[in-house]
Amino acid sequence: MSNHPLKTASLGIQHVLAMYAGAVIVPLIVGGALGLSVEQLTYLVSIDIFMCGIATILQVWTNRFFGIGLPVVLGCTFTAVGPMIEIGGKYGITSIYGSILVSGLVVMLIGKSFGKLARFFPPIVTGSVVLIIGITLIPVAMNNLGGGQGAKDFGSIENVVLGFSTLLLIIIMYKFFTGFIRSISILIGLLVGTVAASFFGKVDFSPVIDASIFHMPHLFYFGMPTFNIPAILTMVLVAIVSLVESTGVYYALGDITNRKISQADLTKGYRAEGLAIVLGGLFNAFPYTAFSQNVGLVQLSGVKSKNVIYTVGAMLVVIGLVPKIGALTTVIPSSVLGGAMIAMFGMVIAAGIKMLSQVDFARQENLLVIACSVGMGLGVTVVPDIFLKLPESLQILTSNGIVAGSISAIFLNILFNMIPSKRRINHSVVLEKKAS
Repeated sequence: MSNHPLKTASLGIQHVLAMYAGAVIVPLIVGGALGLSVEQLTYLVSIDIFMCGIATILQVWTNRFFGIGLPVVLGCTFTAVGPMIEIGGKYGITSIYGSILVSGLVVMLIGKSFGKLARFFPPIVTGSVVLIIGITLIPVAMNNLGGGQGAKDFGSIENVVLGFSTLLLIIIMYKFFTGFIRSISILIGLLVGTVAASFFGKVDFSPVIDASIFHMPHLFYFGMPTFNIPAILTMVLVAIVSLVESTGVYYALGDITNRKISQADLTKGYRAEGLAIVLGGLFNAFPYTAFSQNVGLVQLSGVKSKNVIYTVGAMLVVIGLVPKIGALTTVIPSSVLGGAMIAMFGMVIAAGIKMLSQVDFARQENLLVIACSVGMGLGVTVVPDIFLKLPESLQILTSNGIVAGSISAIFLNILFNMIPSKRRINHSVVLEKKAS
């Protein structure tokens, strides 16, 4: 159906557009939060797009060792944005890449046995973790909407109007459009917002003029990676949550393409994801995971050909080698970006709530697991100095809200849902008696 080169190319462009906003917004947020120069930011955007292409090809191309062979597009996981900003702010940018490298290796190593580990990460745990990550990202969005932290015109009428107009346009696109237009609503919002901002004199095209036409990816562009245990723990948790999300994407695509997904397929899919994360760390890009927005596009278009996704991978690689294209995204004003971020980070929170909707809320214990883990995660994020008096070995687990909240969720889930309690045993006996 999609063997015609022109048709394959046009379907490929649709996929690129559907994931493009999600792919470029991550380096813009992380780079902006870490105070990178325009040149560094341009590299970060370009290498991210390039590595999205490489990661996608690794996942679609199936062999003995890796690659699930489904029409899946890989992009940077939003789950990693908050943790990366926190790690970069606390330990420096090289620590982000040290933790990404280790987390990628961990994913490759646990790929085969992840099925056994997955029982420690049921929806009550993954939902709580994603919810915590989403909540901790909202202040980043609001600061951007105001014009960026420390900006001279922070909170000006122009910034607030531009930010909320961008958000309003995205909401209108969602309300009145379906299918492909809806899937690129954030990209359209960013484009229209930037055009509007240019009338306020808020768009500077000099980064595009100064950027080179072609570049090659640099190994360790930001310097040799450094390794900090809290940073590594955070990123490993993020990688495991991403694996749980990717598993859902694999099964959804298996369903769409009428293919039964075996344990061996999943293992190869996890390994490809781990390899993509390692490559992201080596070239100073990001951790990669299966993008669910592209699954919707496969469903909508009805085209399930792997050739289309190979074309997407090739397009992303070519775009990533041209810094002028990467530089174009760096001209988006902070306030416009902030408006889109509210929608995107709000969707991270919504994804966490959706995961939690699979939890049995009739059980008081489950409510307590969520209450304590989200409370702990948010509490440590808002009051980071609370555990400064603890020994450094313990601060590894308490210095980061996402780690503190995640470990609380894992521990409480084991306590309430995995260790048999007297009440649960009695309840089971009563049910068995009733059944007999």
